Amino acid sequence: MAVTGDETESAATGDIPAYQLRSPNSGLAQSIVMAASPSSMQNPTSHHAEEITRKREVRLMKNREAARECRRKKKEYVKCLENRVAVLENQNKTLIEELKALKDIYCHKPE
Repeated sequence: MAVTGDETESAATGDIPAYQLRSPNSGLAQSIVMAASPSSMQNPTSHHAEEITRKREVRLMKNREAARECRRKKKEYVKCLENRVAVLENQNKTLIEELKALKDIYCHKPE
């Protein structure tokens, strides 16, 4: 069957296009009404604007999630650094006490 580009005025509603289908074997024309969703009936500029708005919202949502994850990782990193500082301070204190004890032994050693 071939679709002709001729729109007919006999569509069920005035805003939905109807096309004539012709079978190559018979000269009989069959009418078919093309159903369209309301969103596809809008003009292209508003559809384009909605698409841009939707993409922006998706991008912003992804950005918020990424920022939240980044802040979480940063907190975890800072916590690890703080723990490391505490361990190193304790280790330093222990080494200073050990050094002091060794100095006391060395300095007070009878010759």
